[in-house]
Amino acid sequence: MSYYDVDAILTDAEKVPCQFELDVPQLGHLDNSPDGLKPGTPLLLPLWLAEMLALASSGGAADDGRAPLTLNLPPCLSDAVVAALKAEPRAVALRDQSPHFFGVSARMLDLFDERALGTLLRRAFVARAADAARSS
Repeated sequence: MSYYDVDAILTDAEKVPCQFELDVPQLGHLDNSPDGLKPGTPLLLPLWLAEMLALASSGGAADDGRAPLTLNLPPCLSDAVVAALKAEPRAVALRDQSPHFFGVSARMLDLFDERALGTLLRRAFVARAADAARSS
């Protein structure tokens, strides 16, 4: 992957759900809150930022080195989408779920230990790639 890869840049810009675990008083504008972000605040952040914050530790003695936020699986990998992929991977409109579905999925699999989801996504990719190869 190149530094100038447009697909990688757009994949990194996809918004993913996360939840703040620490009190962050100066970032209230992210949630339209005048008091700042409180622990438990749900927020959608770009993947690149959410990943960095989820893997970082706060470094404060009072916080026990916790990460500032918890990253959750995005809606494009919801239970309904996974069930539809299990049933028939070629029938799911993946572009409607996310314009960069497999890129976001690969990045999420790097962050989460979801072997069953990885196997399912690999099977879906192979089935869809075979259809694309046959039609060209």
